[in-house]
Amino acid sequence: MGDNGGPPLDDAPDADGGWGAWVWSRAHRRAWKTPPPEIALRRLARAEALGMSYRAYTLEIMERGWYL
Repeated sequence: MGDNGGPPLDDAPDADGGWGAWVWSRAHRRAWKTPPPEIALRRLARAEALGMSYRAYTLEIMERGWYL
């Protein structure tokens, strides 16, 4: 329970990873795409107020689906 069927996190997908590795790498790139400057600055200010890094704060938003 709780496994979404993604590739193992400890192994990087090799060149012949197939469709699943390609889909996951594409989703990862899209998830971490730089947002518009207004959103990035707002997230950065909120992350600093909480004592977190921008990346950690953004990861919390993506994992939980709501803002801290």
